[in-house]
Amino acid sequence: MRNIIVRRSVVAASAFSLALLATACGSDKSTDNKDEPKAGSSSAPAAPAVKGKTDAEVKALLVTQADLPDQIVSSDEGAQAVAEGAGATVDKAECKVLMQAQFGQKVGAPSGVGLTVAKDKLKEPAADASPEDKLKAGLEAIGSTQTLVNLGSYDGKGAEEAFAAVKTAATACSGGYTVTNGAENTKFLDVKPGSAVTAGDEAAAYTLTMDLEDGDKTTVHFVVVRKGNTLSSFSALGVVAKQPKTVIDAQVKKLG
Repeated sequence: MRNIIVRRSVVAASAFSLALLATACGSDKSTDNKDEPKAGSSSAPAAPAVKGKTDAEVKALLVTQADLPDQIVSSDEGAQAVAEGAGATVDKAECKVLMQAQFGQKVGAPSGVGLTVAKDKLKEPAADASPEDKLKAGLEAIGSTQTLVNLGSYDGKGAEEAFAAVKTAATACSGGYTVTNGAENTKFLDVKPGSAVTAGDEAAAYTLTMDLEDGDKTTVHFVVVRKGNTLSSFSALGVVAKQPKTVIDAQVKKLG
């Protein structure tokens, strides 16, 4: 994510298949009425396992510019996130799932995935603005909150299992961890509970302190939401990052 989003800010520049429930429900044939099930038995067939969506179907569910008029939404940057985050590794095995969700990697075994990036759209300075005001506006634009949106669809209970795995990893990694991507190391000093999020079927929010070296630090807001068999994760940072509530609400709404 440091390669994906952090580079674009001033501060940061320097899953699983469900086994089919196949328990047979027997029904005895009655001499009087062969279509009526015997008392104590069930004639209803076992519900089929939920089927996950494909990559194309998941990407069609990602938030777009039309969904977020106050943001700049770029699927191209999401594609770049996939490429740049693919090689990231983490120093602690228990933190792997958390890192995967943050860096746009697959969590577990999703049937389809999709990523995009949304960043705050700030007001352009007036044509006759002073050089100082134009500079200030430029710095604000560079350092505005940017959010990596990572969607995964799963067969069966895969999304539930992936959500639980991310929560477990966040708790296990409260003391911090280091992500290596090529020659670049990104150190997270801690993982703490964030402001509560009410969205989807279940949600969890965290704040992570990222070490920018030379004594500088920044806060990363990480939120994971499950809606049905889709898992959404949101990683947001910036000079003064905030929890991306608008992005979260729009994305969860689009999942139906």
